[in-house]
Amino acid sequence: MSKSKIYDNAKAALNGVLFDGMTVMSGGFGLCGIPENLIAALRDSGVKGLTVISNNAGVDDFGLGLLLQTRQIKKMISSYVGENETFERQYLAKELELEFNPQGTLAERIRAGGAGIPGFYTKTGVGTLIAEGKEHKDFDGETYILERGLKADLAIVKAWKGDAEGNLVYRETARNFNPVMATAGKVTVAEVEEIVPVGSLDPDHIHTPGIFVQRIVTGTFEKRIEKRTVREN
Repeated sequence: MSKSKIYDNAKAALNGVLFDGMTVMSGGFGLCGIPENLIAALRDSGVKGLTVISNNAGVDDFGLGLLLQTRQIKKMISSYVGENETFERQYLAKELELEFNPQGTLAERIRAGGAGIPGFYTKTGVGTLIAEGKEHKDFDGETYILERGLKADLAIVKAWKGDAEGNLVYRETARNFNPVMATAGKVTVAEVEEIVPVGSLDPDHIHTPGIFVQRIVTGTFEKRIEKRTVREN
């Protein structure tokens, strides 16, 4: 009989998969669709020297910002980090490494890693700092740069619903980096708002098949807004 993929809490779901110096993919966009509970459990575990692949670095006191506060992150591979003063201080003090990516390039690097594609050529970044040190190649009279696919020791993702087999359905903005990251982790742990019976999810509505997910846990979510903007009268 196979072992259940369902774990009691985020701490239990990460038990036995963490080690210093590991690479972690963390889903979400801004503070939308982030694995809040798993990030907090990573902080509480004390694991350090992390390379974190995520679109952004959270804010000072929430999301991945929690791991920056405790200096557990050694390197960020991201596309946008502008809302985090802790990140800024550590980077300018050379305490934190940063690998910047255009957002579409980052998404494709993760997708490629999950699909077993070691690299691809793109026009994005040609002639900029992004292209420094990368292989250049001409196709049909246009110059492209080689970007490598990304994989991780652990992918932590947030979905709306899941079942005991690990099949996942995302809701709205959470369907951004989460689905591609779920495919690119050696171990993928998903936190969901609700675990439903196997067979109750419409197969046509499943965004991540359970074969990509090793562990699943329910959580409670604060769902903060990164920057609230309202229309002026």
